[in-house]
Amino acid sequence: MPLQPTKWHFEIDQYLNPWIPAAPWKHLPYPVAHFLGHRSEHQRPLGNIAMTFWAFIGVFCSLTIIEAVGHAIPSFEEHGAPMIIGSFGAAAVLEFYAIESPLSQPRNAVLGQLFSSLIGVAIRKLFALSPMLNKVIWVAGSLSCSCAVAFMALTGTVHPPAGATALLAVIDEGVAHLGWFLPPVVLLSCALMQCVALLLNNIQRRFPVYWWTPAEVGRREKQQQQPQQHQISDEKSSNIDSGSDNGARLKVSTIRHMEEGKIVIEPSRVVITKGHVAIPDDMYLSPEEKMFLAGLSERL
Repeated sequence: MPLQPTKWHFEIDQYLNPWIPAAPWKHLPYPVAHFLGHRSEHQRPLGNIAMTFWAFIGVFCSLTIIEAVGHAIPSFEEHGAPMIIGSFGAAAVLEFYAIESPLSQPRNAVLGQLFSSLIGVAIRKLFALSPMLNKVIWVAGSLSCSCAVAFMALTGTVHPPAGATALLAVIDEGVAHLGWFLPPVVLLSCALMQCVALLLNNIQRRFPVYWWTPAEVGRREKQQQQPQQHQISDEKSSNIDSGSDNGARLKVSTIRHMEEGKIVIEPSRVVITKGHVAIPDDMYLSPEEKMFLAGLSERL
């Protein structure tokens, strides 16, 4: 059978997700979990006027804080670091307006920027070994951005502003001269923007939608904690139980397992009632799917 490179596929989460710990929501007070993106019930979407208002406040506050902190840290001034890297203007748009996009989630926003800054610095220093750096700097910039995009794609950390970070680390002398001091600057800026995003985006909206991935994580940890546990997934066809005035319940699946000789039933379901939709924390739905379910609940 001939090789078919066009059909090759690499999914790093297949190897990482079993080792990533599950969300610790049950161990945290609900007010704390709320500002970390956890919701006990489905949150109705906002209109674009409210979204625009919070985006304005979030972008202004986050960029101001990053610039103020950068101006106040002595080592920034010693290294001649700019108060803020230009790519964070684009990052702010994602972090405070398009907050439900996979490109805006913490894994992408932080790791994408960090990896891209490391790649940009490494390529800049590699090309700096040549005496013809000034003549081939444009090639270095293109290579830096393309390598950053490829690396982010393979590691599931794609964040568009990070491509600009990789490019600036090579061709912008105001950034390139920082060398290996650039990644800590980028990481600090990411941390500050994430803190502001967690605070403001969770007042009337939800951020993040997930911290690592919408897929299941922590399987390895569960196997270690419950070595005797046997799980049998009993996938049942979806059915709507409309025998009450409160609305309808849409069963998704039922998981049964043996625990200390007893049968324990753990339902995982989407509950749709009039004007209300409850979605399990381990289920990821796109904004379009949420809008569809919200519209369906209004018709009950």
